[in-house]
Parts: sequence; C-alpha cells; structure tokens
Amino acid sequence: MKKVVSLALVAVGLMASVAVFSASDLADAMKKRLQPMGELCMEGSDCAAAPVAAASGEPRSGEAVYSTKCFTCHATGAAGAPKFGVVADWAPRIANGIDTLYANAINGVGGMPAKGLCMDCSDEEMNAAVDHIIAGSQ
Repeated sequence: MKKVVSLALVAVGLMASVAVFSASDLADAMKKRLQPMGELCMEGSDCAAAPVAAASGEPRSGEAVYSTKCFTCHATGAAGAPKFGVVADWAPRIANGIDTLYANAINGVGGMPAKGLCMDCSDEEMNAAVDHIIAGSQ
C-alpha cells in the first residue's frame, strides 16, 4: 500500500510540475505572439530620419516617382484622380498655376492625401513628379 501511495504522490508531483512548466511556456508564447510587429517612430526620434532618397543618394526623377507611386491612382483615375496624359483632366488644374499644383501634390487635395501617401518622397521629388505628369498631359 505504501508503494502505491508513494507512486501516486510521485505521479501527482510530476503532473503538477509539467502543468506549471506548460503554463509558463504558454504565457511566454502568448507574450511573444502579442508583441507589436513594429515600433512607433515619432518625429524627433532617431528613427525619424530624412526621407529615403534613391540608392545613389540623389533625388528620384519625376518619372521614377510617378511610375512607382503616383501611377496607382493617376493611371486609372481612382478616387477621381486626373488621369495621366488626359489633357481635359489636367487643363483646369494647370490653369491654376504650377505653384498650386506643387502645393496640392505635397499637401493633398480632394481625395488625394498629402504626397499621395508617398511618405518617403521629398517635396523636390513631388515637384518633379508634377512636372513629369504635366509634361505628359499637355
């Protein structure tokens, strides 16, 4: 009888230690799964460096910015965007002047958010993209 009770106590002890080990592993696994995917970067922090330039360190051309960023809406007219190459879409906007076009591209206008959501584009690159679009739409 003593052997049976001893074995039972050993078995209960082993099960309890396995349960504690498993609960600890479970808690660690949950913490790991629930941790944020990225980090928040606030203006003024080291991670909030200047906009990314081209690999050469030079600003991207207007054509490069348009073909990698702007075309998403301006090639299709999504959300009412004036289409690239469609003179009738651009003529009234061009009539407002180039400074207005630059300001709208940088600050957003109508359904277009600031910089068309190209947050790594500099103002200079946005202006170059406007120049490219205007040249192709006159």
